[in-house]
This record gives sequence, structure tokens and C-alpha cells, in this order.
Amino acid sequence: MRKLKKILLWSIILYSITIVLLYFFQEKIIFQPEKLPTDFIFQFAHPFEEFFLETNDHSRLNAIRFVNEDPKGVILYFHGNKGSLKRWGEIAIFFAQKKYDVIIMDYRGYGKSRGEISEQKLYEDAQLFYNYVLERYPEDQITIYGRSIGTGIAVKVASDNRPNHLILETPYYDMKDIAENWLPIFPTNLLLRYKIPSHEFIQNVVCGITIYHGTDDRVVPYASGELLFNSITVSNKRMITIPKGSHNNLIKFEEYLTTIDSVLKND
Repeated sequence: MRKLKKILLWSIILYSITIVLLYFFQEKIIFQPEKLPTDFIFQFAHPFEEFFLETNDHSRLNAIRFVNEDPKGVILYFHGNKGSLKRWGEIAIFFAQKKYDVIIMDYRGYGKSRGEISEQKLYEDAQLFYNYVLERYPEDQITIYGRSIGTGIAVKVASDNRPNHLILETPYYDMKDIAENWLPIFPTNLLLRYKIPSHEFIQNVVCGITIYHGTDDRVVPYASGELLFNSITVSNKRMITIPKGSHNNLIKFEEYLTTIDSVLKND
């Protein structure tokens, strides 16, 4: 009995320590940036411009704009939680080669971007870049594209504006839904400082919405994306399911490659 009590006591202690660590270090779990020196030179196989925008709190955010002659429109792209523009720029070229201008930013602490990250600042920074796009393109030519953690940010921006289309790749219902999937034995609702309630924001989106999600996604479960899709009230919505697709490889599947052109045109 004494041994059992000792095991129980240590289990409670370890559980409590884990809760504390999850609370104070969750940003390092959620956000996994690659930092770049300020003199890093990007090299991409498509014409581009590098630029910076300054925020109200004097943080400096780095971005890339891929350009085309007579573009079909513009895509404002919000990337996932790992890496930097060095990686995500290569991914965004896929859309630039389809004759769309693409603007993609690095979040605070990613790449050359500076500043302290928070949920509210993510939304404010995203709106700052939407305003930048709006100054240069008609709003009916703007597509917002979000991937992984960037889908929640994309939904928020789309809910506060009137873009032509919203495309979400591997989206989630909210961060709590993801945390509960990864950490079912912990009180994630109390621990999470980042809520990103996509299902609430999406109620205010008035443009068409397209979701891509793979059934074998082990990072953001397919069920979370499906739950988000079912919460959408606008009639112009579409969910493209990719059987056996995982979190980072949807672009390799025919279901993605044969539909993305019509999705971008918002047909």
C-alpha cells in the first residue's frame, strides 16, 4: 500500500509539473520559427520583391511579394507554424507560377520578422498586410489562403473584410480542438492562451470558402476540419477531401492538382 501511495504521489507531481510546463512553454510548442539574419538574401525561381511593414508597436515584419505581368489576381498567404519565408516562399511559388501575385509574410519571431508574438498581434499583423494588399489590388481580386495554423488567421482576416475567396488547407475548428486531440488527459481549455476560434470567425465570412483536408492528417485531424466546414453558414462552400492525404503533402494528390485552378478562379 505504501508503494502504491508513493507511485500515486509521484504521478500527481509529474502531472502537475507537466501542466505548468505546458502553460508557460506553449508558445514554443505552437510556434516553431526558423530565424534568419537581417542580411539573409532570398533566392527564388520566380520574380519577387522583399519588403517590410512596421506595426503600431514598432515591430518590423518581413514579407515577400511574387509578381507577374498582368496577374490573374493576388493571393494573401498565411503559412504554417514551422520554418520561415525561406521555406514557405518555395511553397508559394506554386501559385505564382499560375500567374497570381502572391504576398506572404513571416509572423513575429519568424525569419527576419521581429516583435513579441500574441494571438491579438497575429490578427492585427494579418490585417496590416491585408490593408497593404488592398492598397494595390481591387478587393474582388483578393484570395486569402491559409495553411495549418495560418488557417485561423486567414479566417479572422476574411471575417473582417470582403475578399473574393477564402481557401483553407488543413484547417481546425479551434486550437482547443487540436490540443484535446494531442493532450486528452490535460485541462487544455484552462491551459491554452491561444484560442484562435476559427468556427466563430467563420460565421462572419461572406465570400466563398473552400477547404482542403486529408483523411490521414496526424497534426490537424480530418474531423476538426470537417467540424469547421459543417459550421459554415454561407451556401458557397466546398470541402475537398483527399483520401490518404496527410498534413504536408496534399499538393502531391490528384484531388488537389485537378481542382486548385478552378478553386482559385472561384468557379
